Amino acid sequence: MTTTELLFSAAAAISLVAFVSLILVPAVGSFGRWYEKLGAGFLSLFILGLLVIIGVLAGLAYVDATNDITGVFPWSLN
Repeated sequence: MTTTELLFSAAAAISLVAFVSLILVPAVGSFGRWYEKLGAGFLSLFILGLLVIIGVLAGLAYVDATNDITGVFPWSLN
């Protein structure tokens, strides 16, 4: 595994733990009935999915518009 893959994996794990502990658990814990908990969990995961899709589309739009990613991290792409 390269350093880049390791860093991206660590960032993904930290982001997932932050999402679960700061958003999903409080949202599900705010309701008492099982179907309310299920709905809050579904909506939280739905928003997470939308945010991931928006991030991917923004990244693809940047690469498409500039057609070059060498200026993003100049210290690592020589």
